[in-house]
Amino acid sequence: MNYNVSFISLGCAKNQVNCEQMMARTRDAGHTLMPTPYGSDVVVVNTCGFIDSAKEEAIANVLEMGKLKLEGQVKKILVTGCMAQRYKDEIMEALPEVDGILGTGNYADIARAVDEVMHQGKPTWFSSIHAPEDEYDRVLTTPSWYAYLRIAEGCDNHCAFCVIPSLRGKYRSRPMDNVVAEAQKLSDSGVKECIVVAQDITRYGMDWDGKRHLADLLKELCKMDFHWIRLHYLYPDEITPELIEVMAQEEKILPYLDLPIQHCNDTVLTAMNRRGNKAYLLDLFPKLKEALPGLVVRTSLITGLPGEDEEAFEELCDFLREVNLQRVGVFPFSPQEGTPAEKMERVEFEEAVRRADLLVDVQSRIMDDYNESALGEEREILCEGFDSQTQMYFGRSYAESPDIDGRVHFEAEGEVEPGTFVMVQITDTMDGELTGKMV
Repeated sequence: MNYNVSFISLGCAKNQVNCEQMMARTRDAGHTLMPTPYGSDVVVVNTCGFIDSAKEEAIANVLEMGKLKLEGQVKKILVTGCMAQRYKDEIMEALPEVDGILGTGNYADIARAVDEVMHQGKPTWFSSIHAPEDEYDRVLTTPSWYAYLRIAEGCDNHCAFCVIPSLRGKYRSRPMDNVVAEAQKLSDSGVKECIVVAQDITRYGMDWDGKRHLADLLKELCKMDFHWIRLHYLYPDEITPELIEVMAQEEKILPYLDLPIQHCNDTVLTAMNRRGNKAYLLDLFPKLKEALPGLVVRTSLITGLPGEDEEAFEELCDFLREVNLQRVGVFPFSPQEGTPAEKMERVEFEEAVRRADLLVDVQSRIMDDYNESALGEEREILCEGFDSQTQMYFGRSYAESPDIDGRVHFEAEGEVEPGTFVMVQITDTMDGELTGKMV
């Protein structure tokens, strides 16, 4: 029987790809995909469970769907994703409005789960999170001009503060032939910006033969009609001279790297089971900047980690000023149950928040200086729409990744279609974002 099914995807881009795959499985089973939950037979909430704020967002969405269920707008609720994997017992006990729950090893079972709940069943399915990845189609939910290309699942890094390995399993690289075929399909469909994602893309292929194959994959992607190729989640200790050389030689690969470092203090890094040290980072960033002119680095930093005293925190502030990273997300340490860091001695959460606020102030000044340095430049902008409030078009340059880095607003004399590349001269800033005029 055909049912109306809607999806809500929360969390990271990797989770979004999983949701797109579930949508395709549901469509191919003959069900109708609904743009909103209203009128759905089944609504699927694909959750994130990485940090406390993500869990709170997931619970809020489930409760909201529960209200719609009471009103008769929704008949059944399925919960999938990382929070489902992590808190399966708690969800079924504390959220009675949930009709079924699927772990991260059961995305391929979504169509069967829809049938099950519509026949009064209550699927609670949790297969192995270490199994090879299923290969199946996607329904793209991003705008037509960009898409995420997930090249691996799971993680073998086992950072002391992180629950991802217990939610997503061991690192499994997708076969290169499959990745290339999917990328070619994206390219043929008109995708102009391919964003390569995994929990750690620098380890791609190491589970096959112990060798890194990201550089090999990038060479294949650069043969396609993508205009931009953007790289997310590279671990610093796995960036090889060969990879730097490929990134420098291939014009399609943007000089934008999402490179999570979390901290710089050696004691903290060791306690957190992070490979590399401060000296390595101080050596790496100049090499990257020399090889990739105009390089923009996004990273994440955590304040209040176990081992971070006042001196280590001041070291982190000085490090940030020295390496001058343009895009930094700062998070106070929130201990996650089941991780080694949960049991380690640390500062109070309020102190971690205070330190995070101070580090944000440091980063704000760095961002102001970066924006000031961009004034007068001409940058290629991927137009993404028109803002009726500012009466300006908006888009992104190589320096802005979608949803996390803001926009570039610009004036244009004629109409500019979304998905079009234009040249914009940067003339000013507005609320921390760049503005300019199309040239």
